[in-house]
Amino acid sequence: QSLYIFGLWIAVFLGAFLFWSHQVRKAARLRFAEEPLLKEIASGVNIRKQIIKSVVLVGVVVFGVLALMRPQLGYEMQEVRRRGLDILVAIDTSKSMLAFDVKPDRLERSKLAVKDLIKKLNGDRIGLIAFSGTAFLQCPLTVDYGGFLLALKDLNVNVIPRGGTSISSAIETALKSYGRVAKKYKVLVIITDGEDHEGDPLKFAQIAKEEGVKIFCIGIGTSQGELIHVVDGKGKKSFLKDKEGNVIKTRLNERILQKIAVATGGSYVRSSGAEFGLDLIYEEKLKSFERRDIKATMAKLYNERFQIPLLIALMLLAAEPFISDRKKS
Repeated sequence: QSLYIFGLWIAVFLGAFLFWSHQVRKAARLRFAEEPLLKEIASGVNIRKQIIKSVVLVGVVVFGVLALMRPQLGYEMQEVRRRGLDILVAIDTSKSMLAFDVKPDRLERSKLAVKDLIKKLNGDRIGLIAFSGTAFLQCPLTVDYGGFLLALKDLNVNVIPRGGTSISSAIETALKSYGRVAKKYKVLVIITDGEDHEGDPLKFAQIAKEEGVKIFCIGIGTSQGELIHVVDGKGKKSFLKDKEGNVIKTRLNERILQKIAVATGGSYVRSSGAEFGLDLIYEEKLKSFERRDIKATMAKLYNERFQIPLLIALMLLAAEPFISDRKKS
């Protein structure tokens, strides 16, 4: 919209420039000779047509910009069918996601990657699951991408008070969230460091396979491990320690994530600094998946009327060379 306003300002500046140019030429002529004599000397020039040519040029710009603004008039009611997948994104919110081996930290990098994924969706429903020691449906499946992003923004390591990491709970919560959806349209993306401290994720992965859910896992972190930074109430930074006072080091557990993905017919991607992996999963896998008709609604389809100002602009542009500023003999 700002681009179109800028275009209208160009028309204003062009009009002002042409008016200023006309006044400068008029002043120069008056310095050369008195007005009665000037009329005799410049008897072959038609000042009125010069002004008309300037107005025509300004009109070309104005109507050209109006055409770009795509004016609409009238509408028709048409049935619009939306097709898509049901995609649940489960993000690990345990304290280990505060590690800095991925910038700015594991959790914030995950949220940024999911934001980028939203830009690719067109009709797919998406939901958000937060999990640590247990799991919570942060945002139900929806096509309200703005609402989803608000839920994603609020995601932090304090949304679930119970510590630990339970991938089993994330899968179980996902299975309860799909509702009555055909098997081949359900997708679960799990973003975690894979440190499963409780439950039996492979058992739930098998249940997911039977329900037709394909699980794609993204492993975030390094196998070498990383210390976990925490900030206390006074803003002081320190390393997370266990009950015995030992510094905790979090490591990426790829093996469990690979097994979960393979068991359900999905795939595993290890996140790196250059490529998080979510775009790769969407482009190489999810993009080609068959979509279902989710809902049919009646929508107003407005009639485009950009052709009218465009035609006027073209007519003015074609007419301008034929407007002569010379008086006929």
